[in-house]
Amino acid sequence: MSVKTTVNISGMHCGHCVASVTEELRELDGVTGVDVTLNKDGVSVATITSVAELDPEQIGAAIAEAGYAVAAGG
Repeated sequence: MSVKTTVNISGMHCGHCVASVTEELRELDGVTGVDVTLNKDGVSVATITSVAELDPEQIGAAIAEAGYAVAAGG
């Protein structure tokens, strides 16, 4: 069974931003896929596929490690 988690991310502006966030999220235990939709003028969205529910704090920490922040509602 796979679980999809959607997270809103602020501060992303380019492909490098997407690559950084994707790399950090893929390092979380149980993550099998990451798809980031870039919205350089607003809030970007990451959809994380994993084998089990992920800890929101770990997701936030991974996004912060990449240099970005979870946006309101995410």
